[in-house]
Amino acid sequence: MTTTPDVTVTVIVYNDAERLPRAVASLRAQTHSNIEIIISDDHSTDDTPAVARRLASEDARVHYLRLPENSGGCSAPRNRAIEIARAPYLMFLDSDDELPPHAVESLLAAHREREVDFTMGAVRRVRVDTGQRSTWMPHLVSERRTVEGIEADPRLLFEHLSTSKMYARSFLDRHDLRFPEGIHYEDQLFSAQAYCLAKAFTIIPDPVYLWYIAPYAAAEAASISNQRHKLSNVRDRVHVQHLIDEFLVASGHEALREDKDYKFLKHDFRMYAGDLPYRDAEWLESFAEITTPYLDTLSPGAYARLPRPERVVLQLLRDGRLAEAQLAARGLGHDVAPRQVTTDADGSVYWGDTVPSSDAARRELDVSDLEMDTRSFPSAQFRHEITELTPGPGATLALTIRTYDPGLRLPVGPHRARLIVAPGRRRLMVPFRLAPVRPGVFEGRVEVDLSAAPVPLQGFEGIRHPLIRLDQQGLANSGLLLAPLEFPTRTARVDYHSGTTPHTVTVEPEGRNPGRLQIRWRPVGITARVIRPVALRVAHPKLRRAAQLVSSVLR
Repeated sequence: MTTTPDVTVTVIVYNDAERLPRAVASLRAQTHSNIEIIISDDHSTDDTPAVARRLASEDARVHYLRLPENSGGCSAPRNRAIEIARAPYLMFLDSDDELPPHAVESLLAAHREREVDFTMGAVRRVRVDTGQRSTWMPHLVSERRTVEGIEADPRLLFEHLSTSKMYARSFLDRHDLRFPEGIHYEDQLFSAQAYCLAKAFTIIPDPVYLWYIAPYAAAEAASISNQRHKLSNVRDRVHVQHLIDEFLVASGHEALREDKDYKFLKHDFRMYAGDLPYRDAEWLESFAEITTPYLDTLSPGAYARLPRPERVVLQLLRDGRLAEAQLAARGLGHDVAPRQVTTDADGSVYWGDTVPSSDAARRELDVSDLEMDTRSFPSAQFRHEITELTPGPGATLALTIRTYDPGLRLPVGPHRARLIVAPGRRRLMVPFRLAPVRPGVFEGRVEVDLSAAPVPLQGFEGIRHPLIRLDQQGLANSGLLLAPLEFPTRTARVDYHSGTTPHTVTVEPEGRNPGRLQIRWRPVGITARVIRPVALRVAHPKLRRAAQLVSSVLR
């Protein structure tokens, strides 16, 4: 007698023979074992078919489904799996991710506790390069609750992943809800539809999905969401927004439009905005041609909910001031001042060197609310840019730094400043003098010898970005140091501590927003082979506590 599974979990895969076993292993290890596992293969051309068949032979719960031709997306393999799924509840997993051991049990328990259309939980993001873990949209899943319709909490539109949810099969069938085929960003449309069609859904704070992300993967290996350098990617994202807008109207959810527009501006567009400084003029023009017509349809209320720096970038783009949009984008999220502001006859302060001509531009480019001339000095906004970078002997650098002070917070005349970098707990502080160039603009030159940096005895491996510190009447202000977006990388060997702690020190562009000066330390020789591994083991909390206990006993 064949037992009906409680849950069907579909693993979609395409040319991922290496990681597929890990994904399936996470399902076989679920604490709730009465599940069906469907490997839905989008016509892979590598060893995926052989791997999938082997996995199916090892566990009767695993079934292999191969599409007759490649669809080029996630929707078709998911939809074909739905057609053959036998369970009353459905989940979806990508082959490069995993489910935590209790995911199925926790989401199914929420369904059995109360009849809802779907349940959802927390997504743990795992950086493949560093192993660092964080929760995706933690404020949305911090407590257990049942939501009676998306209008009760429209913020949930930000959590648009289909993989963090367990759907009642009856809910999907009742609304003929399937993944849209032939488009990218299918999760955004599918999730918007699910949210709007659901009468109720339950959120649990338990982690139910492990999402492995590689934010700096090579372009050819990057996920769809990380292929923002492709204009086709921009078109795809704007296209799916149009489809969501049409659905909101057709389903009677027009009242959600401002919330949905805000989500697009704050999440989707914001990712592209951070990349703008690195795009060439031709790409920028095409990007503006694709996005501006859609941006012009969005709710003014959605713009009003954004932080002022993001509104500035959007308006400069819509006005065709593309080079200025690039300048503004370098400061997003880092409290970097504009190079210049302009004040009109009424005292309103605007980004740039002219008063905007249109009412809309004046509304969006009015930076008076940043209070650049009145906020406390530690939080005052400056802009520090390297205008000239000259390598010297060994690990020395000569930097010409220009500081913009649009709020006129610095006194007239020369001003003392310090460049600060800390490879470890102690800091290297290099003083220099900023001389006035014109009102609100200062310039200075600083010589930095990285061989003088206080590297710990056990060595240091990592990246640091120097800061510029200004002092005024006992108060300090620290701001990031913007570097040229491109300059030749320079690496030198430094024998710290009289040669007992050798490192290579690399000075390079950051390569992504905001484009800071980046210094990379890497231990070499005996430091890398012996000293640092031992120090890391000793630094483990359990060993440190044991050492402290032994020390107290000996005393």
